[in-house]
Amino acid sequence: MNRPSGNKLARLEGSARILALVKLANVGLVLIWGFAVTFVFVRVLPIAEFQAFLLLVAFGNFTISAEFGLTSIIYARLRRHWLGDREDAADGGFRLEEMGVLFLFLGLLVAGGTLILLIALAMGWLATAMPLLFLLFFLSACLNLPALLAKRALAAMDGNLLWEALDCARRVVTIGLLLAILAGLDPRLSVALQLVVSIVAIGYAIAHVHRRLDMRRRHWLAFRVGGGHVRAHYLRDIGASAAFTVSDIVAYNAPYFSIALATSDARPMLIFDFFFKMSRSLSMLVRAMVEAALPRITRAYHAGETERLRQLLLRAMGAAMIFAIGLAAVLLAVGDRLFTLLFDGRAAIDLADISLMILSLAALTILCVSVYVQGALGRFSELLARSLPFLAGSLASAPLALIFWPGRFDLAFLALYAFTLIGVAGLHLLSLRRLLRA
Repeated sequence: MNRPSGNKLARLEGSARILALVKLANVGLVLIWGFAVTFVFVRVLPIAEFQAFLLLVAFGNFTISAEFGLTSIIYARLRRHWLGDREDAADGGFRLEEMGVLFLFLGLLVAGGTLILLIALAMGWLATAMPLLFLLFFLSACLNLPALLAKRALAAMDGNLLWEALDCARRVVTIGLLLAILAGLDPRLSVALQLVVSIVAIGYAIAHVHRRLDMRRRHWLAFRVGGGHVRAHYLRDIGASAAFTVSDIVAYNAPYFSIALATSDARPMLIFDFFFKMSRSLSMLVRAMVEAALPRITRAYHAGETERLRQLLLRAMGAAMIFAIGLAAVLLAVGDRLFTLLFDGRAAIDLADISLMILSLAALTILCVSVYVQGALGRFSELLARSLPFLAGSLASAPLALIFWPGRFDLAFLALYAFTLIGVAGLHLLSLRRLLRA
């Protein structure tokens, strides 16, 4: 009875265009949610409290990103297993116990981040008059860790569309709960309800993984067996992925903290937060497009079809640049008004700021394509070598701007950060060129 609908779903899963469209739709909801967070909380919190909230968001980004690429590794292993490469577990093949170990690691990561946040709140390092709101929002954000596990596991088992449908429903409800704050709903209740909605959606997805893999409760709890298998067979992959991930996390998020240390003026942080939102929007759009093309790119790479690989990479880069050009046009047309609307008129942005952002976004586009493609090919050592200059420039931009141009710290920081991205983009182009010669 269910076979025709199952076959239809399988055909939809196999279409790169359908997957790209569905993923882009979900990206749109994620972007709306991200902007809604700023749009709402900048209006309900005092400016000093909102600055503290931005630091909380940055800390949440650190915590979420600190899964060190483990879900990407588990995706590759589970994907091979699902497609029929039933390599014996004793020889390094996939074991169901690996899922339990990964889930334990993600749980410990959330617990550790929560403990650090509680200490920061108790010691006054993160000053706020609404500690419960901050704690609930952090926990809600951290649910993206098990959500990422569910997404990658379902994708490995040809369940992309199921996850995207669940995540779209979750995003629609949480956006509504966010906007309800402006209508008088208590922010703490809104975030608590968002937490519940996310738990239900992610729990259903993980339960589906449990059923599809024919797992038992013991598989989730066999930490010694799973941990031993992980240590024995792919610890090296984890090390390379972890080093790159840590470098990337710090490079993207450190300016929040270095700006806070350099000046108490809200404008530089608001400008960087605006750029961060633009860059995240662009990177998610590029990622959705690249993920839809990855099956063909990886097939050409492993088959040694250099010309085909070159064509696919150029096509991916061109499509990504279309997104960057479109975003640049939006910034030039309404960037100043969008900034004023987003931050409730707390600061203004000018053409110089927008021009530097556009240069940065163009460079970031090259970085995104390179990272997503080379990450899928397991070239983590190559990516780490390219990430270190970005890390150095990101950490140094705020101090150098304060030293050499304190009167225009905001513009100087943005210029140094843009030049850093442009330089690193050049290194990534060289890396992609070497990839084609490999």
